[in-house]
Amino acid sequence: MYPWGDNRRFNSYNSYFTREFGGRVQKISIDAGFSCPNRDGTISTGGCTFCRNDAFNPSYCHPEKSIRQQIEEGIEFHQRRYRRAKSYLAYFQAYSNTHKPVDELEKLYREALSIPGVIGLVIGTRPDCINKEILEMLRSISAPIIIELGVESVYDATLLRINRGHDFATARRAIELTHSYGFPVGAHFIFGLTGETRDMMLHAADIISELPLTTVKFHQLQIFKDTKMADEYLAGSADFHLFTLNDYIEFVIDFIERLNPGIVIERFAGEVPPRYLVSKPWLNLRYDQVLALIEQRLEERDTYQGKYYKR
Repeated sequence: MYPWGDNRRFNSYNSYFTREFGGRVQKISIDAGFSCPNRDGTISTGGCTFCRNDAFNPSYCHPEKSIRQQIEEGIEFHQRRYRRAKSYLAYFQAYSNTHKPVDELEKLYREALSIPGVIGLVIGTRPDCINKEILEMLRSISAPIIIELGVESVYDATLLRINRGHDFATARRAIELTHSYGFPVGAHFIFGLTGETRDMMLHAADIISELPLTTVKFHQLQIFKDTKMADEYLAGSADFHLFTLNDYIEFVIDFIERLNPGIVIERFAGEVPPRYLVSKPWLNLRYDQVLALIEQRLEERDTYQGKYYKR
């Protein structure tokens, strides 16, 4: 039995949901038509160099549909796929889902919560799109709410190069502020971004471990068609780190050995349809298969999350 209360060798998202909600709860993705301050001119019009948000949207998820229609179709989809799910979290996923006036945000969030079966919200956004006014409004909503922030890297040079539009200090402040309001806060990170060495990526575990995070989501670098990063890659840039499957498995295990065991791991890797990708490693593997290989290797190495974590 590990510190998080079960025999899996990492602090898993499924176990976290069971602890928090007493059983399986399924996230239902929504595209509510948000934009991003890095696209609409608030900060820039260029966007992050890696970004192609439609690669992650489920088939039922389109902003032309109402929130109700997307959620109802999402519930129907997941009832066929995951029959154990009885309750749902409305996941505002596409782009920056706090990038509207507060009264408009509240209307959208309450609409999602009015749908039978939806017991809470997961709100994906950027660190520079969180403030006290938004958090005060969210605190007035009587429902479980998780905030997920796209951080991507702990290194300012990387964030500048991928045209992220904020520095790591902004992400740290957003995480700490959200945590201070009592909300579970998650962060997303990409492994393999241009200019980052393996040692730099491993050191990020020490930095992340000291943040008041509830959850993390890790993605290997994937280069999407029709992005600025794809142009850079195809032009012959040599400092991308595109992991082979075996190298990635060894890397993420080295990483989580250093990671605070109190942080829940939602995902170890990203999965998108191959048609979106310029580089196409691991094409024949679904995420569940990658996860099984990671867990098998954890057993073989007789190791676990936080084994070398230094408080």
